[in-house]
Formats: sequence, structure tokens, C-alpha cells
Amino acid sequence: MVRGKTQMRRIENATSRQVTFSKRRNGLLKKAFELSVLCDAEVGLVIFSPRGKLYEFANSSMQEIMERYKRHTKDRVQPENQAGAQNLQYMQHEAASLMKKMELLETSKRKLLGEGLQFCSLQELQQIEKQLERSVSTIRAQRIQVFKEQVERLKEKEKILAAENAILREKFGGLQQRETPSGEESGEARSTENSKKSDVETELFIGPPECRIRR
Repeated sequence: MVRGKTQMRRIENATSRQVTFSKRRNGLLKKAFELSVLCDAEVGLVIFSPRGKLYEFANSSMQEIMERYKRHTKDRVQPENQAGAQNLQYMQHEAASLMKKMELLETSKRKLLGEGLQFCSLQELQQIEKQLERSVSTIRAQRIQVFKEQVERLKEKEKILAAENAILREKFGGLQQRETPSGEESGEARSTENSKKSDVETELFIGPPECRIRR
């Protein structure tokens, strides 16, 4: 059965912690000595106890080992510092280039707005004029395109409204047909209206012919 690795943590009991420190310190110093003898390695070991007491081992001069360590770390860090310096220099160059481009764009913008033209040569003024003419031509073409699109949308809307109007007329015509009286009722209505007209005419021409007055 494979046991899981126990998590290493600080020993809470002070006495047990001191005993463990002494054992592990002696074992570490012994391993450093063996490594220097068996492998002919240059070893320097420095240990500080929890109370700040120093324990060290070196198979040669500790000072020489420390100087060698400093030289090694300096040589290892130097390429990284050089790369950082090169990146910083590149970023500064890019920032300066962008600032110059922004100044040129700002100057060009002021000239297009008609500012600072007194310092321009005739050739520069002609170039600005041509650029403005191209801009106006582009704006006009875009305006015409937008106008055409609006006209097309209005035409489509007109078709939709015409179709809706035709549907409403058809519905309204059906309502009128349902409300119109039958043929007999219409004939009776016309007969009644004709009789009324006859009565009116009879009333107007009562009396001798010579006394008739046309009104």
C-alpha cells in the first residue's frame, strides 16, 4: 500500500524543534563535508539558528567561496539586465517616434482647418487644396449614397402603406355591401321618391293653364 506524502510543517513544541534543528544541522554539515571530499567540490555552507547563531562549513576559504558566488551571480544577471536595458531603449525610441507622428498629424489638422497657413509654401498650399477637394468629393459621394438609401426606404414604406390601404378598402367595401338593403326595398324606396316628386309637381301646376307659373 502506497502511503501519501505527509505535509511538512513547523514543529510547535520548542524543545522538540531545538532537538530536530541540532540533528538536521549536524547531518547537513556532515553531508557537505562528504560532498567536498568524495566529489572534490568546493562547498560553502552557512546556517543561522532560530536565535541567530551562525554555523558554517567551507572546504576552502569562505571568503573566496563568497567572492566566487558573487561573480557567478553577477555574470548570470548581467544578460538579463542588458536585455532589460535594450527593451527600455526600444520603448523610449518607439515613444519618441509616436510623439513625432502625433505632432505631424496635429500640424496637418490645423492646416486643413485653415490655421498656420502663413508659414506654408505655394506647393504646400496646392497640396492642401487638392486634399480638401478630394475630401469634399468623397463627402458628396457619401451624401448622395445616403440620400439614395433614404429614397429606397421611403419607396419600400410607400409600398407597405399602399398594400395596407388596399386591405382596408377591401374590408370597408364588404361592410358596405352587408349594410345595403335588398333589391325590393330599393325599388320601393325609388317608387316612394318618384311619387313624392309627382306630388310636388302636381301642387305646383294647380289652376288654369294660363295661370301656371313655372318656378
